[in-house]
Amino acid sequence: MFSYIKGTLEEVTEGQIVVDCHGIGYQIQTSNDILDVLPSIGADLKIYTYLHVKDDGIALFGFPTKEDLTIFCLLLRVNGIGPKGALGILSALSADELRFAVLAGDAKAIAKAPGIGAKSAQRIILELKDKLNLSDVLQERKADTLQQPSSHADTARNEAVSALTALGYSSSEALSAVTKADFADGADVEEILKAALKQMAMI
Repeated sequence: MFSYIKGTLEEVTEGQIVVDCHGIGYQIQTSNDILDVLPSIGADLKIYTYLHVKDDGIALFGFPTKEDLTIFCLLLRVNGIGPKGALGILSALSADELRFAVLAGDAKAIAKAPGIGAKSAQRIILELKDKLNLSDVLQERKADTLQQPSSHADTARNEAVSALTALGYSSSEALSAVTKADFADGADVEEILKAALKQMAMI
């Protein structure tokens, strides 16, 4: 019903904000990490929203980016994960971190979210792994590159991820570093590995 709300930030409390849009104050539930990107009180903002309707009430959930909203909606499709659970996951992990953890099968990283145990983490990986892929992440990270990643490039990246996990990094950490690393098209495994290690040193 609401794709986004654009208005004035009127109030910020733990877990929610109030946005004034044409004289109507919308109470929007958010993850705690949104506080880092919110403007000051009285400033304009645009927040992407999800309207959840249930028997005992209506709740509006808000996110700073479309990607966050997309991941939130995907989480809602997982059996046993409701809006508050999905919001809790996105409070513990960024959308990127969750995506990397799912792609890498890193249940331990997902289980760090409040209320998410090992079984729930495995279920999230099982139900979302076919809805997320590395190519999408790469296209978002390198949006200015029109060429699709080749199978050779994919193989080199996968080998670099394997090398990093052999060095003791978690699967999601390794995948995240390789995806965010800056390297030339056609780079070999060694070049990708060096770029990924440099990326990790910057974090």
